[in-house]
Amino acid sequence: MANYSTNEFRSGLKVMLEGDPCVILENEFVKPGKGQAFNRVRLRNLMTNRVWERTFKSGESLEAADVIDLDMEYLYTDGEFYHFMMTDGSFEQHAASKEAVGDTISWLKEQEVYTVTLYNGSPLSVAPPNFVFLEVIQTDPGLKGDTATGATKPATLSTGAVVKVPLFITEGEVLKIDTRTGEYVGRVK
Repeated sequence: MANYSTNEFRSGLKVMLEGDPCVILENEFVKPGKGQAFNRVRLRNLMTNRVWERTFKSGESLEAADVIDLDMEYLYTDGEFYHFMMTDGSFEQHAASKEAVGDTISWLKEQEVYTVTLYNGSPLSVAPPNFVFLEVIQTDPGLKGDTATGATKPATLSTGAVVKVPLFITEGEVLKIDTRTGEYVGRVK
């Protein structure tokens, strides 16, 4: 397995630390006036989602994590696991636990492609695309003339997620939602 030296550390790099795969969130190179230079690194454990900060002396190295990010299509849930299928033509399926899916559960839509991180062949985390298109299944009716105020109302989407939408949105409309912020972007024609 490859090793990464401290001068190769960057955000998004996946490394092994204390036997668990971790992703580097922030890396800061510090060269004090006196003494050896070091890297102050914020890491997130991909198994437990715990975030912590560690320092590494210049020249130290960490083993690369054996994780793969793959695009997979969401198929269905059986109540306990969420099933994803490879999009490369192999039709290989992987079952992700509720912990691996995490907050992405609000944006899961059948036949949509998600980025699944595999570790030793099992899903570790699931990331949604930046934007999803979801139908409004429940919202209060808007009144004529309410569009100029900029006010919002809650709307329940087909996945169960609740987002704030403008007053003119009605049930049955398909909306574009930003999954990074959970905000309404626009209507889909």
